[in-house]
Amino acid sequence: MRTNTNQLISWALVASIVLMSGASASTIGSGSVTGSSALTQNVVWDDAFPGTATGMVSGINVTAKILPTLNMVIDGNGQIDLGTLSASNYSSGTVNIEVGTNATNGAVVTAASVNGGLKSGTGDYLNSLTTDGVADSYKFSSALGSADDSDFSTFNQTASYNAEVSDTTPRTLYTSNRPQALDGVNDFSFTVSAMPNAQSPAGNYTDELQITVLGWF
Repeated sequence: MRTNTNQLISWALVASIVLMSGASASTIGSGSVTGSSALTQNVVWDDAFPGTATGMVSGINVTAKILPTLNMVIDGNGQIDLGTLSASNYSSGTVNIEVGTNATNGAVVTAASVNGGLKSGTGDYLNSLTTDGVADSYKFSSALGSADDSDFSTFNQTASYNAEVSDTTPRTLYTSNRPQALDGVNDFSFTVSAMPNAQSPAGNYTDELQITVLGWF
């Protein structure tokens, strides 16, 4: 009877040792961030020799910034001289324009006539309106250059404006949808054209242009 009792005690001790050796891992420290207690996590040991202890801090964010750039280069000397106008054909002047930007969604270039047409020193206008009884023609137009200068495969650009100008509303000359380089390659041309009526008053006519570039960052 005593032998059986001793055997039961021995088996109980073995079972106890087995259970203890399979006990759950222990927390022996922590991983933390000094400025954010919410990121603190336990370091856990597997209760074994040899063994391992593991701790992980998750949620450390990496941030960075790229500053925006937007440039527009218009060739020439700031003058578009149409010369002496003729009622039989258009007189035109052209400038080339390049846009360079890292705007995510590209850029837009617009042109507006400050005078709403060519205006003489005596207050006469050359435009398509007939307010003064005489309809003339004053036009803006744009056309793409020979090649684009963007490395983005999804890059697209347009420049196909061609219409009369008789007010001060900005006209969209050019649009693009992705960043593009500023590398001396003209993106588009901008042309101003005028043709008077045979009865348009003589005189010197001028207009001021406002060319605006807008980047979509």
